[in-house]
Amino acid sequence: MNLLLSKVPRALETKTKLFGIELSDLLLIFIYLSVSNLIFGATRLKFPIVWLGTFALFFVMYFLKRGKPENYLQHLGEFYTSPGVLSAGADDLDYQSYFGLFCEET
Repeated sequence: MNLLLSKVPRALETKTKLFGIELSDLLLIFIYLSVSNLIFGATRLKFPIVWLGTFALFFVMYFLKRGKPENYLQHLGEFYTSPGVLSAGADDLDYQSYFGLFCEET
């Protein structure tokens, strides 16, 4: 009877989030924070560039990604950097025959 009454989480596939942001995006925010602190940490621009820039990046990512699927920014970047036209019938220039290297044609 306990099996029928046991509680099961509804969303088993949800991404782990911290402060409402995926961990991979949070890594980008911390990389920005560390690099900008390395460059501007000893200057008068530390507060506006390092801290305000980090908080601005956090809030932009928080509100930009709200309601979007996971890894949205990664796929958006891949979409903009891929060629404009992809043809299914075009020759694959990167293809190399595996068996052609070892077998002699007769």
